[in-house]
Amino acid sequence: MTAIICSSASSIREVIGLRHDEVARDTCEVGRIKAIQGRFFPQVLLVNNGIELRSLHAVAPDIASTKTEVGSPTPSSPRKYNEKILANYVPIYVMLPLDVITLNNTLNNQAKLEGQLRKLRAAGVDGVMVDVWWGIVESVGPKQYDWSAYRSLFKLVQKNGLKLQTIMSFHQCGGNIGDVVNIPLPQWVLKVREYDPNIFYTDRAGTRNSEYLSIGVDNRPLFKGRTAIQMYADYMKSFRENMYDFLASGLLVDIEVGLGPAGELRYPSYPENQGWVFPGIGEFQCYDKYLEAEFREAAMAAGHPEWELPDDAGTYNSTPELTGFFRPNGTYTTEKGRFFLTWYSNKLLSHGDQILDEANRIFLGCRLKLAAKVAGIHWWYNHDSHAAELTSGFYNVNERDGYRPIARMLSRHRAIFNFTCLEMRNAEQIAIAKSGAEELVQQVLSGGWREQIEVAGENALPRFDRSGYNQILLNARPNGVDKTDHPKLKMYGVTYLRLSDELMMEGKNFRIFKTFVKKMHADQDYCADPSKYGQEIGPLERSMPPVPMKELLEATEPMEPFQWDEKTDMSVGGAFSGFIDSMIDMIAYIFK
Repeated sequence: MTAIICSSASSIREVIGLRHDEVARDTCEVGRIKAIQGRFFPQVLLVNNGIELRSLHAVAPDIASTKTEVGSPTPSSPRKYNEKILANYVPIYVMLPLDVITLNNTLNNQAKLEGQLRKLRAAGVDGVMVDVWWGIVESVGPKQYDWSAYRSLFKLVQKNGLKLQTIMSFHQCGGNIGDVVNIPLPQWVLKVREYDPNIFYTDRAGTRNSEYLSIGVDNRPLFKGRTAIQMYADYMKSFRENMYDFLASGLLVDIEVGLGPAGELRYPSYPENQGWVFPGIGEFQCYDKYLEAEFREAAMAAGHPEWELPDDAGTYNSTPELTGFFRPNGTYTTEKGRFFLTWYSNKLLSHGDQILDEANRIFLGCRLKLAAKVAGIHWWYNHDSHAAELTSGFYNVNERDGYRPIARMLSRHRAIFNFTCLEMRNAEQIAIAKSGAEELVQQVLSGGWREQIEVAGENALPRFDRSGYNQILLNARPNGVDKTDHPKLKMYGVTYLRLSDELMMEGKNFRIFKTFVKKMHADQDYCADPSKYGQEIGPLERSMPPVPMKELLEATEPMEPFQWDEKTDMSVGGAFSGFIDSMIDMIAYIFK
């Protein structure tokens, strides 16, 4: 069986990802492609302008045996770098399974996990990310922390030569997209709702959401004499005390501080466990008695005691036009609507700022960075109201930037702005959703760079296809590789969601993923020293003085995003590579 593909040499390079020095103008090196389990694939021929070219030595970087490839980065293999190209290196991390630590506080299936970590390391992955669940560690009672399972996990990660990103996960696992396990908040915290259900976010109908404590109780001593923020701070103090050896060793590269549901700085406006279905606009979550009281106080101070919280914003699965609040020239455009949306979004800014300030005090002097994650609410982005963003707490409309103030707040803590939905393209979304995922990513990342902070990101949903990887690569380096200097636009890092059997066991999936890792590294070998690509991490410094809200809101002035290239110059391949994938899988199946 012989495949004959008509192409020019330049298009050969483009579709299969070979470097210019790997393909001559009209000739290719003779060779055959080794198949899985040591067998040979049939020869692949290329025809260029009617002249037969001999078979490729390697059709694409991701086509290889299931064994470790020659030259794959392992702890003992020599490193080869182009120093200038290395400046384009973007580290890649992989998010561990949600239940890597079980609800019973044990390390889940250690032998299997260790094999997966070794495989990731051999593929050149820089590190892994893990949720450090509050509901597991402090489950027994107030200030009764058990870090034993996480210590076992950290030792395993360290043993296998990977770096570690940790999430201080003060939220519930369960009820959101992708949640396959249930890890509630600590039971002793949940018991407080028996006499005060207002500790949780509440919608207009009075439905409570136990994913995360309401911002309204941030500074109220309702939890055995402690406020919510004091509980978060005590948890982080205990983490530092019990993980100090790992912190001192440099294992941890950043600590992402959970600031809301799914660990994200947002309101739980679109909960699946309360009936929300994409692309519903979601609901405002400020009807607990504490936030209601704060709004009344704010309205009175503004000279409008008659103003109340919205009563015309629809329900979870409404569309904007069916509501009084979000329809064209709706309430959101009025003085009352603008006041509410400013108050609602400012509460998020203050919440994030206060908790990050506590985190900074606690981890001061540690060689790591703080980070905060913001959700990519891409549906209804192309509707004038941006309804789904507004209910989530992002006051982002055509004449107002809702994300740059967040970046400015993060800048005082020198924190990384971690954003989601890097993999999404507008064409993949249903038309009714009026999605603008690509424009949203460009707006948010541009705002972060303009505020001179590091931006990082992750995919919102699991993806194993080349188009998803190529979109992430484009966003990681919007103007491609700079061969002469540090690129002006480059993400600080990308975390892939997530480690799974589907990623690790499917031959095609892991082959493509390995190519993705290599392309994230700008075709350079794995580099263990971040200073070589401009990310030397010094001791964490004290946060800068608080930024007045007026100054934060100056960043709402809209600005044009930076220009993005149409496609990445570090592609993992396209349709032709997909054809080769299918051929490899077919032959592997035949010879299984």
